[in-house]
Amino acid sequence: MKKRIVELVVISDVHLGTYGCHAKELLNYLNSIKPKTLILNGDIIDIWQFRKRYFPKSHLKVIKKIISFASKGTEVIYITGNHDEMLRKLSDTQIGDFRLVDKLVLELDGKKAWFFHGDVFDASIQNAKWLAKLGGWGYDMLILLNQLINWFLTRMGKEKFSLSKKIKNSVKKAVTYINDFEDVAAELAVKNSYQYVVCGHIHQPQMRKYSNKNGSCFYLNSGDWIENLTSLEYHNQEWKLVYYENELMEAFANPTEEIENIKIDPEGLQASFMMNHIHAGKLSSNN
Repeated sequence: MKKRIVELVVISDVHLGTYGCHAKELLNYLNSIKPKTLILNGDIIDIWQFRKRYFPKSHLKVIKKIISFASKGTEVIYITGNHDEMLRKLSDTQIGDFRLVDKLVLELDGKKAWFFHGDVFDASIQNAKWLAKLGGWGYDMLILLNQLINWFLTRMGKEKFSLSKKIKNSVKKAVTYINDFEDVAAELAVKNSYQYVVCGHIHQPQMRKYSNKNGSCFYLNSGDWIENLTSLEYHNQEWKLVYYENELMEAFANPTEEIENIKIDPEGLQASFMMNHIHAGKLSSNN
């Protein structure tokens, strides 16, 4: 099947190395596209919860695919997040078509787009990192429990549901936090004359226009590959929020393209981390 050519793709919050990561689905999606630029907007590898005993082949294949993109002319830009904050010691590193940065500004058809993960707005990370890490572990366990529940629901012929989404939507503070996060990011973008601000971090896919007395911008969030399985695509002066749909991706489940010759050792990855401390809506840029 022919791959879609896309100018720019943004993914974030993959959390490779955790039980909740949908690596197989992400690999199917990556195999379906041919991006000119791929932006990895933080928390791609979950170094906080990295464990030698759990890093499946499907997770390694995602890393291989990203390396394959960079080796074949795709510009790959890795923006650091909080779960992969150890990589910030290597910020501004560039190897061929691969770049590692903390934030990024691109001009897209005459309009400025500001990309960053978004953890700088999270008080729990800035002031009580241990609490944030504990929350990350709890979230991972919740996702694992949710997978077990959904397995039983599927066997019973019932519809799957998301525990974490239900909790987020029912807890007023969580809803307020998400709204505040989006408004603060957008307000800063307007203040700095950016037309787009693109974040991750809160696992909440979104595209919306923000306006205040000083101007306006578009807030975009690429969501995650734990619950929502979403990405952002920019092509022909248009933004699109893409939700993974299994029936459309099955053709890419067993790609003919070989990436097996790229050798990656999960123990080596862990050692490297320790040593370095490393469907949907559309939005046109014509709006």
